[in-house]
Amino acid sequence: MPKISPFFQPSPVASQDSLAILHLKRDLLTPTVLRDHDDENIGYAEGKVTTTRYGNYPHSTLIGKPWGSQVKASQVDTGTRGRVGLLLAARGEKRKRGGSSAGHGNEVAVAAPHVEERKRVTETTEIKDVKVPIPAETGFCHLLPPTPEVWTASLPHRTQVVYTPDYSYILQRLRVTPGTEVIEAGAGSGSFTHAAARAVFNGYPQENAVKSRRSHAEDVETGTGRIWSFEFHKPRAHKLQEEIRNHSLSGIVTITYRDVYENGFTLVDTAPQPRIKASTVFLDLPAPWLALKHLTRAPSSPLNPSTATHLCTFSPCIEQVQRTVSSLRSFGWLDIEMVELSFRRIESRRERVGLQEEGLRGVNATPATVDEAIDRLREVEGRDRSYHHGMTVRSLNDSLGGDGSADGQREDYVSKQQRLQNIRDAQVDRKLYKEGRLIHRSEPELKMHTSYLVFAVLPQAWTEEDERRAQEDVRESMEGADAGVVEKPVSKRQRKRDAKERAGGDKDIELEMKWQIEDMSGDGQ
Repeated sequence: MPKISPFFQPSPVASQDSLAILHLKRDLLTPTVLRDHDDENIGYAEGKVTTTRYGNYPHSTLIGKPWGSQVKASQVDTGTRGRVGLLLAARGEKRKRGGSSAGHGNEVAVAAPHVEERKRVTETTEIKDVKVPIPAETGFCHLLPPTPEVWTASLPHRTQVVYTPDYSYILQRLRVTPGTEVIEAGAGSGSFTHAAARAVFNGYPQENAVKSRRSHAEDVETGTGRIWSFEFHKPRAHKLQEEIRNHSLSGIVTITYRDVYENGFTLVDTAPQPRIKASTVFLDLPAPWLALKHLTRAPSSPLNPSTATHLCTFSPCIEQVQRTVSSLRSFGWLDIEMVELSFRRIESRRERVGLQEEGLRGVNATPATVDEAIDRLREVEGRDRSYHHGMTVRSLNDSLGGDGSADGQREDYVSKQQRLQNIRDAQVDRKLYKEGRLIHRSEPELKMHTSYLVFAVLPQAWTEEDERRAQEDVRESMEGADAGVVEKPVSKRQRKRDAKERAGGDKDIELEMKWQIEDMSGDGQ
């Protein structure tokens, strides 16, 4: 049984060698692979550490925590430089210029000088006991499992990505459901790829051997859902292939390095060649109209001939949209529509105003009423009088030769520090979620790529034999409906109305017909 991807079914707790997302704030998320040891041998005594601007998080404090836990930052020595040099010095070795080991001086170094040294030290240095981290006074993060939404917000950007508001609407408009086969051209950073993989997931291919019957009585294997993704840029394609393997999505997603403009949507790295029968197409290309010639109802087409095909193109310029729409019409696509998304979040919260909120976070600590402002002025004036009174008492005490023990402080005097502490203590018993005025304000626009979405539908392949068969089905259904017509019962009141209309105003004929109706009702008809 293949390993289930954490994007489909995460484990209850964060485990070793699993992908985790550190949520530092709403627009700052950091992905990391949890390790119980320092696999890069950077030299941290606490083992592997993820360093952020909001604190340092040793992985030993993350492994075993339930998802969603708040984890405090730890005190970690991040100021030491040249950790590899320190490790080499501890072993009595010296760092070699250029980073190449002995015997390989003729080789060209392709990485930074310290990379090969770190690798050599990692392979030859024994893993020591990890130091127990010491919690820091400030800094925390939330530990999140990988989902397409948080992955989109945290992934390394190799290109502009398709953000959550875009791909959620696209998947809904394209009618993507579990078992759907999707063609994606222009994989880029893999944001849409991960979201589509979750949408089509219906089990892994090895598990799903059930047979189902589809249109035209064709027996086909039940769809497990597949993403056939194509990328023209070779380094991006290889990097995305590596991420797909690490995320356990290889059974669902197939990444192919290919120029779909010239070579179409065929696979080149797999044997035997699987037949692509996609019913959904997403084109995130600079010139999507150049790829439409390969998306027809030809025998070699990658489209499923037994279903209609739904297509979406993702274009930032209106000129691209115009050329795409023109090409779609020439190739027989129907229901062409352009959509532009505009997304804005509305924040709902309670606004608390008043001097009783002084010193608390997220409040407006100003007087809420005139009486409250007057009370504060009186308090300030009283503090001034208390101060001056104390100064007078101390002066008199000094002039009379006192010991200075009397400070002249009034008994009702409350310092600012004591007042703020009293407010913090009173906050514990308050129900803050019920206090204040409920307000709504528009948050800054959520990060999303401005684009135009063009949707179209290509009808399923339709031959003359299909048309003849459909006409026969319609004819048979109509004949069956005519043969099975049953006269509906008519109420007595309706029969009298009909008799009045047929009589045409002749009272004698109308009265005779009513007698006949009464006789029929008496006979139980």
